[in-house]
This record gives sequence, C-alpha cells and structure tokens, in this order.
Amino acid sequence: MKFEKIHNKGQAQIFENKYLEMLTKGHPAVIWGIYIPLLSYCIYYGISHYDFSIPIVLLLFFGAMFFWTLFEYFAHRYLFHWTAQQPILKRIVYIFHGNHHHYPRDKQRLFMPPFPSILLASIIFCIQYIILGKYTFIFFPGFIIGYLLYASMHYLIHAVAPPFKFMKPLWRNHHLHHYKDEELGFGVSNTFWDRIFGTMFDLENEKEDKEKVKDLMFEKKK
Repeated sequence: MKFEKIHNKGQAQIFENKYLEMLTKGHPAVIWGIYIPLLSYCIYYGISHYDFSIPIVLLLFFGAMFFWTLFEYFAHRYLFHWTAQQPILKRIVYIFHGNHHHYPRDKQRLFMPPFPSILLASIIFCIQYIILGKYTFIFFPGFIIGYLLYASMHYLIHAVAPPFKFMKPLWRNHHLHHYKDEELGFGVSNTFWDRIFGTMFDLENEKEDKEKVKDLMFEKKK
C-alpha cells in the first residue's frame, strides 16, 4: 500500500456524491453512543433469558475481548494490507484502510462510520450466533467492546503522546508501521500478537523520526 505522496492535510474523497461521502465519516462519541445501549441490552437479554452464571458471563465477555485482539491482528495484516490486483478490490482495500495511510491525519475515518458499522456488526452477530448460539448474547458485546477500545486507542495514538511510559512501545510500533515498514507492526490496541508472530519492530534499534511522527499526529487547533 505505497503512495507517492502522504498527505498530512485534508482527507481522501471516497465518493463524489456528498451524501455518500458523509456516510464514510464518524465521530468516536457517536459510535460509542450507538453501541453502548445496544450491547447493554444484548447482555441483559442473554442473562435474563438464559440464566447464565456470573463466571460464564465474565469468561465469555473477556474471552471475546481477547479474541478481538487476534481478529484485529489478522484483519490488519491480511485484509487491510491485501495486495489486490483487481481495481474493485483495490478500491475496497483503500476504502477500508488505504485512505488512512494516505491521509493519516484524517480523524473522521478512524472509527468505522455508523451505517456500515451497524451493517457489518449485524453480519458478525449472525455468524457468531450460528456458531455459538445463545452464548452470542454475551460474546458479541465483548467482541464489539474490543473493537471500540481498539478504535479509541488508534485515535489516541494519532492524537496525543503516550500518557504513560509503558505505552510508548505501542505508540512507536504503530508510528513505525506508517512511515518505516507496512509489513511490520500490525497490532494497534496491543503489541502481543506482533511479538508472538514476529512482526514487532526492534524498538531498541529503531531511531524515532520525530518529523515523520509529527506528520502522523492530528493538527492542533490554533
């Protein structure tokens, strides 16, 4: 996913139609606001209708959050960085992730926008229900919370310096993924799977290019 010029101003135009273009953008607060009531009801429905024990609820919910991290890694590595040959597939990859590498300062496209997000979440729920049945009512909310935390972390990495020293490797791993090597550093919410699968940057020997990092951070309001 190489671009001749990385833009640190403006944003990609996905559609010519302004109404379709509007549907490609989202704000973190709106996405959280949509999902929290839905996921809360989903958990309530699961507990009230199937009488799950507290240990089962906790195991399913936090297990799903952990499963998300693996899903995140493989989706980022093999889908979002898929080297497609067909024009239609190239466009799909660009819409899902390429535009972020092209315009890394575009804060309106770090969360999947509401309409496609709900549509995709509905498909994921159906697939999980076919596999897990009634347990989906607890597993699915944990999985989506995993996604929301991932997207929020991604937003923070482009918005602010790491708030705690122990988080700096995560920030640097993602920054290097942008400007150094797109074949490494696929973890965004964590570096666990990068370390497991050998795609972690050697942070001890990688010098930080502060100017390139600056180009990845959102512009501050003057």
